Order: sequence, then structure tokens, then C-alpha cells
Amino acid sequence: MPPRIVVITGPTATGKTRLGILLCKKFGGEVVSADSMQVYEGMDIGTAKPSPAETEGIPHHMLGVVPPEEQFSVSRYVEMAAECTDDILRRSKIPFLVGGTGLYIESLISGRSFAGTAEDRDLRRTLSEKYEALGGEKMLEMLAEFDPERASRLHPNDKKRIIRALEVIELTGRTISEHDRETKLSPNRYDALKIALTFKNREDLYCRINKRVDMMMEAGLENEVRSLLNRGLSPESTAMQAIGYKELVAAIEGKCTVSEAIEAIKRESRRYAKRQLSWLRRDKSVHWIFWENEPDFEKAVQLSTALMEEYGIISA
Repeated sequence: MPPRIVVITGPTATGKTRLGILLCKKFGGEVVSADSMQVYEGMDIGTAKPSPAETEGIPHHMLGVVPPEEQFSVSRYVEMAAECTDDILRRSKIPFLVGGTGLYIESLISGRSFAGTAEDRDLRRTLSEKYEALGGEKMLEMLAEFDPERASRLHPNDKKRIIRALEVIELTGRTISEHDRETKLSPNRYDALKIALTFKNREDLYCRINKRVDMMMEAGLENEVRSLLNRGLSPESTAMQAIGYKELVAAIEGKCTVSEAIEAIKRESRRYAKRQLSWLRRDKSVHWIFWENEPDFEKAVQLSTALMEEYGIISA
């Protein structure tokens, strides 16, 4: 039987961090972040990374673990987060996987090893140049000859994933789809109780997202973005594609006003929340906690405790 962990997930701005801390305090757990942007050092305000005061002494893993200049991958996340999770389990504590990046959560739970941990930068550069010369449609056609299943799930503009899929074929002689099918036949690395937070009324969620963006701006998000640019971080880097960063980069470069950037951040954050909800609704094993107008953390702790007892993570 795989070891058991607890997942606290849901769309952005729904109180995942707070609930995770409350449950860790109650049951002696530790948090493993499942946020694809909180892994970057120096990106604190725009990623809603909890401050030392907000963590209330609860250990948080996978926060600020790589410089923003680094290209971070799902496979790297799985490798690092699994080490943290296994260490927590060895110390007889409960790992709480907290965050809204569904692919990170799903990959860690499954223990996916990823075809393609092998990489070749020269080959990737060659494929990138070919993509620019031939265009996304032609590159996707090339991929479809070898991996029609993967190609059917990609958009011609998804340069990064098209190139990666071709790179894996070139390096391993196998497709990502073949590897994914084999992975699904293997038992999960962890047995996860999944708890997701959201609001009953979508407008309440959107209102909370808008308020959070305003709070981020008041906390100095624009200065954080300027600081990253001043240290030499490229606007084209993966880290700078995060919501809140790329919009403010555009304002700093004079492509729009700060007010327009703020509205864009709010709009993109709402769209991201919709995508997060769509991802989660595919998973029938998720236990939902629906907020009314505001989060009720006392009730959420009670519901989560009951689910943990039912799941056998804690004793009744």
C-alpha cells in the first residue's frame, strides 16, 4: 500500500495555504508546495508565497528552491518534492501537498518518471530553429507522424511541448505517449486524500481574485518585477511568464499603462482559476469544500479532519 498524504488544492485565492497551515498545526504535519511559480527565489509577492510570519512555524518545502533564471521542469519538481515528502513520512509526520498546479500534484502522486529526463541542448536549439523556420503547423505534422496521440493534444503555438516531444523521440526512440501509457499501469507512489477549495458562487471567487491582485500591487509587486529585471532576468524567461509578472513587464517596457496591466492580471488570474477548476473536475476522487461569501476555516478544518479519519490518515 502506498504511503498516504493529504492534498489541499483548488483555484487561486481560495485559502489553500491557510487551511494547510491550520491542519499541519493540528496534526503535526509539514507542507510541500505544489505551485509551479513559488519554486522560484525572489518571486514572492506575485506568487502569493507565504511569508515566515504567515507559515506560523510550520515547515514549508519547495518554496524558493531555484533561481528565476533556471528552467524548471515537472520532472525536476517530482524528483525534489518526492525527496521532501519521503523525508516527512520517515519522520512519522503527515505531508500536506498544498497548491494549485494540477500537473505537479498529479505527477508527484503517480510517481511519474517522465520519458525524457534525458536532454540535449544542442538538439533542442536545432529543433527550435527549425520551428521558427517552418512554423508550428509543420512541426506538429512532423510530430504526428511519430506520436499522433501527443500531437492531437497540442496547439501549433505550443512551441515548448512540440519541441520537447520531438526531442524525446530523437533521444530515446520512444514517444512520450508510449511512456505515459506505461506509467499509468504502474501503482501510484502515494495514496492521496484530495481536498479542493472553491466558492459556491463564481462571482465571489472572481471578486476575491481581484482583491488579491490589488493587495499584491499595494505590497509592491511592481517593484518586485523591476528588481528581477534589474538583476538581469530576461523578460522571455519561463519565470517571467507567470501571471502578474509578464503583464507588469509590458507596462515597464511602455507597451501599456500600469492600470491596464493590473486589469490584465485580474483577467488572466480569473481565466487561470477557470482552467484550474476544469482540471480538478475531471478527478472524481476530489472532495470539495465550498465557501459561501468568505472562507470558513473552522468548518473546513472540521470537514478535513473527518475526511482524514475516514481515509485512515489519522485515528478517530
